[in-house]
Amino acid sequence: MDVIRLAIVGYGKIARDQHHPAIEGNTAYRLVAVASRNASVPRVANFATLEELLEHGPTVDAVSLCTPASVRTAQARLAMAHGKHVMLEKPPGATLAEIETLREDAHRSGVTLFASWHSRHAHCVAPARRWLTTRKIRRVDIEWKEDVRVWHPGQDWIWQPGGMGVFDPGINALSIATAILPRAFHLTAAQLQVPGNCQTPIAASLDFVDGVNVPIHAEFDFRQTGTPPIWDIHVETDDGRLTLAEGGSRMSIDGELQEEGPDAEYAGLYARFAGLIGKGQSDVDVSPLRHVADALMLGYRHTVEDFVE
Repeated sequence: MDVIRLAIVGYGKIARDQHHPAIEGNTAYRLVAVASRNASVPRVANFATLEELLEHGPTVDAVSLCTPASVRTAQARLAMAHGKHVMLEKPPGATLAEIETLREDAHRSGVTLFASWHSRHAHCVAPARRWLTTRKIRRVDIEWKEDVRVWHPGQDWIWQPGGMGVFDPGINALSIATAILPRAFHLTAAQLQVPGNCQTPIAASLDFVDGVNVPIHAEFDFRQTGTPPIWDIHVETDDGRLTLAEGGSRMSIDGELQEEGPDAEYAGLYARFAGLIGKGQSDVDVSPLRHVADALMLGYRHTVEDFVE
């Protein structure tokens, strides 16, 4: 395949601000179509639905699904049934079980399925992983705090079942932690702060341990106001304290900056997708979503004041 003819399905803020520029910046792709009920894009074919695109649109080799997780599985199955490679925005689905059906569909259809985690492609995630491979980890602390009114204005779906609440950004932290830490870890306790008028948490406190009982603690909070967001991971080791700050774009050891880089997360996603298609492989890692599911299943719910935007 010389150039991957790609379609975006669901053209909201993330697709417009992140996916589209990343596609335009990668010569492996040509954006040929968009399917969106509420937006259109110049110089490409536009359709209201994926069904219309597949029936009446130009030939596409792959689709990037940027729609809500609640409808993404049906769209992915439809695209793969038509022989299209599929990239899923995070989270890859609304439930763990449905992602397994997608994995089977991809194998049966002989296409690539990519469950993407954009934060894993932050500039300093790979250097952090390499640095930690030769150190003994003693403790991990994760802080992921932001103002929901600034970062998710008007997104009522985030408070509904499947919307994940504070886990919508918190899963980014978990995607980084599962990428940089050398051993798998599991949840032992969770405290969930849930507004009385919402179905999902506005804050969460999580405790994990890995296979050798290293403690991992995470604090997620949507109520951060008046200051920039905090998207930091701190790892205490026998050879210093590693800090990944600003969502993985800055890496320090004992407070001394080691490396920093620009935001190129979505460029990394599309480079990875093209590589998987070229090799005829899939990448369907659900470990970040599994941790969220465990927290929602095991967590003790505390009712807090109603959320009013």
